[in-house]
Amino acid sequence: MPSLMLFLELAAIAIVFAGLPLLYLWRKPGYSFFQKLNWFLVFMTFDLIVFGAFTRLTDSGLGCPDWPGCYGASNPFHALSDIQQAESVLPSGPVTVIKAWIEMIHRYLAMTVGALILVQVGLAFKKMKSLGNKPLYGSLGLLLLVCIQGAFGAWTVTLKLQPIIVTTHLMLALVLLACLTAYAQQSWEEKVSSVRAIRIRPLSAQLILLGSITLFIQVFLGAWVSTNYAVLACPDFPTCLGSAWPETNWSEGFTLWRQLGLNAQGEFISPVALQTIHWAHRLFAVVVLIVLGALGLKALQLATPVLSDLSRVAKLMLGVLLLQIATGISNVVFQWPLLAALLHTAGSAALVFCLVRMSFWASWRPIIQKKTASI
Repeated sequence: MPSLMLFLELAAIAIVFAGLPLLYLWRKPGYSFFQKLNWFLVFMTFDLIVFGAFTRLTDSGLGCPDWPGCYGASNPFHALSDIQQAESVLPSGPVTVIKAWIEMIHRYLAMTVGALILVQVGLAFKKMKSLGNKPLYGSLGLLLLVCIQGAFGAWTVTLKLQPIIVTTHLMLALVLLACLTAYAQQSWEEKVSSVRAIRIRPLSAQLILLGSITLFIQVFLGAWVSTNYAVLACPDFPTCLGSAWPETNWSEGFTLWRQLGLNAQGEFISPVALQTIHWAHRLFAVVVLIVLGALGLKALQLATPVLSDLSRVAKLMLGVLLLQIATGISNVVFQWPLLAALLHTAGSAALVFCLVRMSFWASWRPIIQKKTASI
């Protein structure tokens, strides 16, 4: 059972990690502190997702085999003897000094995001008179989501990297990124402005929704490939083991509740199941390319000088799509290099960001809306 002192030490670390960027945002001129904090949370969550991928790809997820601390300590310095003992028994195992630091830095970053969201809740509460209740309710929803995400982070460790838990942990991180982006792009403080705002919504919300569902499925498939270590199950491209349609076992490959490396019966998972997992991700990538490519081109077609921001987001999304193709192929051809794998995860997060940003210009019935704030 973690001690009270451990929680206090971790809380102090989170306060320090969160306090430094808060001080920078407070002193940085420009937009309001609330608005800057909202966008900084988007940036921090994106970084957390990429570092989480780095933690997984370096096999550091069990670098500290307990939670929330490391062998009951708040940092690997205080647990050095335990870590070195575990490393001496199994030098290439999951516990090493470097892996312990990677895992704990990942936890520190997650705690920082949680601490910053608490600050966001406080600011939203303070601004209730001027902004209304919606920012506070939205921020409380974000706080609940980050707490659920933290619980899955704990289960990732305590359930020994069970694939469905690790996959859900990544999916929730992307959902958190999407929600934070949607929150940050809201015009909360327009309500206290006397400026007339014109909102042009030329994009189809139905197309955005289709793109989001497609991307969600593909990210799940990609996470399922990664957490089952099935990236090299098909070591050639574009075929799989020289076949245009390899042997598959869908029931074994997509049995969700099972231990890492095992099937539902507790036996070692078969190579056929692993190549099924890989093949599903590769096939659905074609669907994602078609849907998101069409959405990006449609957004570029609708963009005007007034909608220069939409044009930039559409170009970013199309560029990231090309990056995803390149890094996905590189993962196979070059045998899963760390940089390509990291960029592939970062690309998934960037696509989520782009879709949410594009929703700012979307409507179920695309029209030009005018909104006049009260003076």
